[in-house]
Amino acid sequence: MRITVLTIPGCPNASLAQQRITSALAGRAADVDLVEVHDQAQAIERGMTGSPTVLLNGSDPFAQPQTAPSLSCRLYRNADGTVDGAPSETALRQAIDEALG
Repeated sequence: MRITVLTIPGCPNASLAQQRITSALAGRAADVDLVEVHDQAQAIERGMTGSPTVLLNGSDPFAQPQTAPSLSCRLYRNADGTVDGAPSETALRQAIDEALG
């Protein structure tokens, strides 16, 4: 599995996303890359809809319909309705499980 974290330079939530990905993997093998996106053209090319965007095998499991590519900060809604700057460990684990089949 390839996991890519797309982020803008200096994103305060990039490291949080990486930490939660590591925890959600729970020892399972994956290639995890951090990719900095510097302009709108790169955001469009890579499918980044805010920083950080987490891609599992090139797909964003947390994408909202009709969300345009963006260099803005991204918020993720938790199951309890609160928002956070990165997907929760539980949401990541579920997305990883689904991606692995």
